[in-house]
Amino acid sequence: MHQPVGQVALGGGTSASEQLYAKLTVAAGVFFVVLELSYFLIAGLHARGGFPVDGFHAAIGRDFLNTWMGAGSAFSGGPEPWFDFRTYNAAIERITGHPDFPDMFWSYPPHLILFIWPLGFLSYLPAYAVWCLAGLALYLLASWSGGLGRTHVLFLAVAPAVAVNVFFGQNGFLTAALLIGGLANLDRRPILSGILFGILTIKPQFGLLLPIMLMLTSRWRIIVAAVATTVALVAATSIWFGPGVWLDYVSKVGPQQHWLLTNGGGLLVPMVASAFVNGRMVGLPLAADWALQAIVSIGALAMVIWTFWRPRDPVLSLALFVTATFLFSPWMLNYDMVVFGFIVALLRERSDNTATDDRLMIAVWVLPVAMLLFGAARIPIAMIVLPAFAGRLVWRLWHEQRWPIAGDAAAGGALTVGTAALIPNSGRMGQSCLAGR
Repeated sequence: MHQPVGQVALGGGTSASEQLYAKLTVAAGVFFVVLELSYFLIAGLHARGGFPVDGFHAAIGRDFLNTWMGAGSAFSGGPEPWFDFRTYNAAIERITGHPDFPDMFWSYPPHLILFIWPLGFLSYLPAYAVWCLAGLALYLLASWSGGLGRTHVLFLAVAPAVAVNVFFGQNGFLTAALLIGGLANLDRRPILSGILFGILTIKPQFGLLLPIMLMLTSRWRIIVAAVATTVALVAATSIWFGPGVWLDYVSKVGPQQHWLLTNGGGLLVPMVASAFVNGRMVGLPLAADWALQAIVSIGALAMVIWTFWRPRDPVLSLALFVTATFLFSPWMLNYDMVVFGFIVALLRERSDNTATDDRLMIAVWVLPVAMLLFGAARIPIAMIVLPAFAGRLVWRLWHEQRWPIAGDAAAGGALTVGTAALIPNSGRMGQSCLAGR
């Protein structure tokens, strides 16, 4: 029989549960190796002279071509001309020598260049390898700083989201590292936390609910640091490329992203986790898609406000916050779900997980690949799994014993002692979530 939620310290799951996760880790590792080796083998067989192209006429590493092109623009005027679709695709043809690439869009905020420009000094494939390896290392380092030990390294490294992220050459490692690092340092190093959140504006949709959580928990120094970092990054790119780069970004990229959201097809549809695109997948009218997204977004916002209105179980609260972030925005993709590997590993440390919790955690962990498989059958699996996972977290938070606030702790020390027991061998994430309230 399971003990009531919130009344037990975290000490790892049952042996049966751990055996299940061990088997899943092995299966995911095999999937990762087979997927990547098969892709590169097939791509190699189809590769033509010059720029590396796979059998689908796309660059090997897919979306990394955008990152590499952006890095290469750092010392040639910046990415401003590429906010125009035709100009950008003409540049791709000129630089790669291939006229038949699938259409691509350069839609990242300009200050991303500040962090990727060294890749521009490398040829494409070495740059792609550095991007994936360095990103994975940052993700694992951030997870360690968040309280996870070496026993979880393989589980994190072979997660389905990792395989998807490598396949598409995307930035899920970087955004996960920034988000986890910011959350792990909320109270230990609030200025660092704010700086990381400021850098996270390279993927703005990740930060839509952050101000709400930070204000509810009175973390004003983090807010100031995040705003100051964002302003500094905008100023730096304005000085480097001219202020017009931001004017063009706002005026051109916004409408372009809206068009993609409402008209994009092919692989894009099953890769997007939002209620809006899942509505498109099943053929709902556009107005109904937006109405569905509004309902889900309002629900996600309400969950965050309710969760952080007062101190609650820190691990469950952070899991809810990350899940709500994916529900709130209409533009979150499966390769963005690298962060869920950390969340599931963190939850695994609890001894109060039931079989239902394990099933939902596994469903979230495999979701990045499941979205592609179910999407082929037009089944909106993301809008089944993510709301179910969020609902279960709310249920657990509702039933957990109320956590003491700092004023209730004798001599102010009980809070630290209590939260330190949350994560074996660390306690860092637990301390970050409740301290300072």
